[in-house]
Amino acid sequence: MNLASIIEGHAADSVAVISRNRETTYGDLREQVAALRGGLSGLGLGRGDRIALLIGNNRHFVVSYLAVLGLGAVAVPLNPTSPAHEIERELIAVGAVAAVVGPTAMSTWRGVDVAEVPTLRHVIAVEGEIAEATSLDDLIQSAAVPVVEVEPDDLAVLIFTSGTAGAPRAAMLSHGNLLANIEQANASDSGMASTDVVFGVLPMFHIFGLNVVLGIALHAGATVVLVQRFDPLTALETIRDRKVTVVPGAPPMWVAFSMFDDAPRDAFASVRSASTGAAKMPEEAIRRLSERFGLSLEEGYGLTEASPVVTSSRGIAVKVGSVGRVLDGIEVRLVDESGEDMLDGDAGEIWVRGPNVFKGYLDDAETTARVLTKDGWLRTGDIAVTDEDGYLYLIDRAKDLIIVSGFNVYPKEVEDVLMEYPGVAEVGVIGVPHPHTGEAVKAFVVAAPGVHLDEDAIIDHCMEELARYKCPSKILFVDQLPRNVSGKLLRRELI
Repeated sequence: MNLASIIEGHAADSVAVISRNRETTYGDLREQVAALRGGLSGLGLGRGDRIALLIGNNRHFVVSYLAVLGLGAVAVPLNPTSPAHEIERELIAVGAVAAVVGPTAMSTWRGVDVAEVPTLRHVIAVEGEIAEATSLDDLIQSAAVPVVEVEPDDLAVLIFTSGTAGAPRAAMLSHGNLLANIEQANASDSGMASTDVVFGVLPMFHIFGLNVVLGIALHAGATVVLVQRFDPLTALETIRDRKVTVVPGAPPMWVAFSMFDDAPRDAFASVRSASTGAAKMPEEAIRRLSERFGLSLEEGYGLTEASPVVTSSRGIAVKVGSVGRVLDGIEVRLVDESGEDMLDGDAGEIWVRGPNVFKGYLDDAETTARVLTKDGWLRTGDIAVTDEDGYLYLIDRAKDLIIVSGFNVYPKEVEDVLMEYPGVAEVGVIGVPHPHTGEAVKAFVVAAPGVHLDEDAIIDHCMEELARYKCPSKILFVDQLPRNVSGKLLRRELI
């Protein structure tokens, strides 16, 4: 088996991907992927090699991702808009042997010190020029090579997450994990069909975009309309013109649609399924979408470590405030602090088990052991309750985690960067409500004695070290931080 084979068996003339108004059929996609496999193989890349993908939502990402998987290599999707320092750290962490760099990441890549990544042997440029880089267009002209057969447990993707275990680390997802979740999510009669047209604005470096949008759609033989940047007006034009039938999106997208007063009431006339996840959806926005457009928004729950979908509201009656029911093929328990099952109706931590649950964190057996039990249960850190119909309701989430536009931000990572700034003595970071992104990052900073600190300068420092969504939008200077008797920071008292 090989996850890359999800594009096999579909009609050659059916459209697989629409990118920059260019249609690529399944027949053409299979040819391009096979040729790129040959090109990558010609560079000496193969089974087990970690290949980073710094590409936006376009055809080149799809071709590169499938070619890497098909070689038996490991795809490492990275945020192409991350600053150079963060990209450098991630390349080192995974031991990347090659990096495919798209236009979105081109200027940032020039700030990456390649010499600091000792494993990196090849840089492949999608468009434009990078010193000593190989052209992706040239590689796609190579002779095709067949898909490499792998075992279900073989590593397919390394994807950075901070969802259940603190500071960002690379989650190991196998071919079997990803394929299992595709099949679990698509098992019902309301699953994806070959006639569907899917709106693909969720970034492919995020597991939601990678497996829920791209993976499920290609497996079903559907069409994915890839969108690089979200804008409500152009998004609605695309949905109308392309007759989009399935629209997955993070809450900020749906909030923007709900507040778009100029949108016609029939803007989503072609849409049969509108879904959301990755963060809590404001109920007021759900109500506005229903009243204005007649949309019934289907909430779900998942996490990177589960490949990612655990529950879904697709194909069942939607209950506002619920993330739906557990997918077939997945086990869920709600447990207390000692791991004992809670009584029906009582809140407990969500534990998940199934073939979709990840292999662990790369090179971090200790953290892996904290989140994976010996008998295969994934401790999510999220707290929920179920009703009499089996619907799950989230009532709390992993401790300290901040979710900005559906992306996980762990306070300690931001605090470590803030502490690097000269004159900063102490820091505390929390998430605060934000009308468009769900939450925003707020920092509390104590200056060293006699030091005057500038808020804008500190935020600029963060921008150089972290992805934009991780950076504080507000810094409050305080004389001291609240701590308990053992000196531990009390985040709950930061307001």
